Amino acid sequence: MSFHSLEGNAAFWPRFQGIRRQTEQLCAPLTAEDSVMQPMVDVSPPKWHLGHTTWFFETFLLLPHLPGYEPFHPQYAFLFNSYYNTMGSRVARSDRGTLSRPPLEDIYAYRRHVDQAMEKLLAPALLQTLPELPALVELGLQHEQQHQELLVTDIKYILSCNPLLPAYSEKKATVSSPVSEKQGQNEWCTVPAGLYSIGYTGNGFSFDNEHQAHQVYLQEFQARRTLVTNAEYLTFMKAGGYSDFKYWLDEGWQLAQQEQWQAPLYWLQQDGDWWHYTLHGLEKVEEQAPVTHISFYEALAYANWSGNRLLTEFEWEALSQLHANPVGEGNFLESGLLHPVASALPDHPSHVAQLLGNTWEWTYSAYFPYPGFVTAPGALGEYNGKFMINQMVLRGGSCATPQSHIRPTYRNFFHPEKRWQFTGIRLAKS
Repeated sequence: MSFHSLEGNAAFWPRFQGIRRQTEQLCAPLTAEDSVMQPMVDVSPPKWHLGHTTWFFETFLLLPHLPGYEPFHPQYAFLFNSYYNTMGSRVARSDRGTLSRPPLEDIYAYRRHVDQAMEKLLAPALLQTLPELPALVELGLQHEQQHQELLVTDIKYILSCNPLLPAYSEKKATVSSPVSEKQGQNEWCTVPAGLYSIGYTGNGFSFDNEHQAHQVYLQEFQARRTLVTNAEYLTFMKAGGYSDFKYWLDEGWQLAQQEQWQAPLYWLQQDGDWWHYTLHGLEKVEEQAPVTHISFYEALAYANWSGNRLLTEFEWEALSQLHANPVGEGNFLESGLLHPVASALPDHPSHVAQLLGNTWEWTYSAYFPYPGFVTAPGALGEYNGKFMINQMVLRGGSCATPQSHIRPTYRNFFHPEKRWQFTGIRLAKS
């Protein structure tokens, strides 16, 4: 991870406070019982997120750089290490939900202990003597914001498993644009053939998987100006999309049969109507909102059924260069909305809607390193590089992504069967 310029060091402490406070605010509506739940291996308990993000600052900043710092508890490094083999043994990911002890109040005390020490470390006089420190602080803040997004999606899955389907928060007033009459007409925009620069070249923070900007030649293609809607996906369902193998990759077809998928995650049918669980409780499916919580396999099956395809990640980035739009129309940090929202087609025929900050868009690109990618030395080299296999790239950010993370070069990645993130579909055709 790197960045080419930094805000003044004096700004670190208030920003640190704000990001740490935001994490705790996300957990505030939960009960202590909610905070320890782990209904599937992909989901981490909120209490573990609170501890892990704190362990990150303690391990990579305080212990090496603050003289005299004393760890809060000798066993917390074992409890809250995530996947850093360099840092020693850890609780198995599947066992994070067994941590009924230490109690939740101890985890908040741990956070206060580390935050107080970080205030000393972030004093301008000390920062000036440690030139390597600003980059580590920035990475820690970006890391915590990544966990804020995971908290939103993990909390949703946890509460959805409760038979009462409780709401996490009250629904805020929608900020979506009125849906135009043109919506659903499958309007497309054209991206011309040519060489496109792929990868991060700016002056702010970027993750290492965005590095080594390079040129890629693309043939001319067309992209849908809006995301696939719930209404369009319902048509696929009613047409037997889940029961016809010819639209599916074999691995996806086998999984869909095994798991008996008939609809996106969180959907259920009552009295002939489709409902879905949201963080605001059980709601009727809004037909013009983007379909979300689908796997790569479902996204590809829909694309095949419709006679189209998915974009590659390079096509998506080229599309974003030509058709950038305002970030985060449904972003939870700014609006309190916790679900993707419908959006009207832009008036200009070449403009694209919903590109940034509504749902993550599956691409038909495997998660591989860019040419010339270099793994950082030490434990932080384990942040991204070792996961560059058997996963697919997603682009664009979602309603749960912190706004500062939403940029055209950001590369998210998940295994193709995953559904608990806010994932959707944008179609392409050659």
